[in-house]
Amino acid sequence: MTTPMRTAVPPSALRNLYDVIYRRRDTRREFSGDPVTADVLDRVLSAAHAAPSVGMSQPWDFILVRSPGTLAAFRDHVAAERDIFATSLNSERAETFSRIKIEGISESGLGIVVGYDPTRGGPQVLGRHAIADAGLYSVICAIQNLWLAATAEGLGVGWVSFYREEFLRSLVAMPPHVRPVAWLCVGQVAGLPDVPDLEHHGWRGRCPLQAVVHEERYTAR
Repeated sequence: MTTPMRTAVPPSALRNLYDVIYRRRDTRREFSGDPVTADVLDRVLSAAHAAPSVGMSQPWDFILVRSPGTLAAFRDHVAAERDIFATSLNSERAETFSRIKIEGISESGLGIVVGYDPTRGGPQVLGRHAIADAGLYSVICAIQNLWLAATAEGLGVGWVSFYREEFLRSLVAMPPHVRPVAWLCVGQVAGLPDVPDLEHHGWRGRCPLQAVVHEERYTAR
C-alpha cells in the first residue's frame, strides 16, 4: 500500500504560518490572568506532542502547574536568581536589566514544566548513537511547536530561564533521570508587543540574516 503524499499548503495557510512565526513573543508583562480553557490547552499540548523526535522516542514530559503555592515558590526562587545575575552586571547594563520584566509566573496562572527523559524509547534509540543530545534537541522541537500553537491560539508563552535545575526538579517531583528543560508561563494575554522586550529596552537587537548564513563552509565574520 502506498503512503498518501501531502500536497503543498495553499498560499493563505503559508501566510498564516509565517505570521504566527513572526508574531511569537517571549511573554512577560502581558498576561491577563484568565485561565486557559481545557480544549485550547489540549490542542496546544497535542501540537507539542506531534513534534519530530529522534528514533520516534518522544522523550518529553509536560507537568502542568497551577497551584498558587508552587507558582509562588518558583517565582521567589527565580527572583533570587535574578538578583544574583544583576550583581554581575556593570551599572549601565544593570540599569537596562532592571527595566526588563523577566517572568510572569504568578500572573500567567499556568506553568508548563517540560522534561527530557533520555530513557524513553529504550536503550538503543535510532539516530542517537552518534549524537547524545539528539533527544534533548527533540524536546526543544516540542517546545517550539507548543509556542507556535499557543501564539496561533492567542496565548502568551514566557520561557523562564533564571532557575537551578535541581530546584525545579525537586519542586515538581521529577525523578533523577528526567532533566527539567523549561518552565513555560502560559496564559491569556491582552496582546503581544510588536517589538520583543529585549530589543525594546535596548538589551540586544536581532542581527541580520546575512550575518549567520554561510555558503559551503563556515566563514568568520
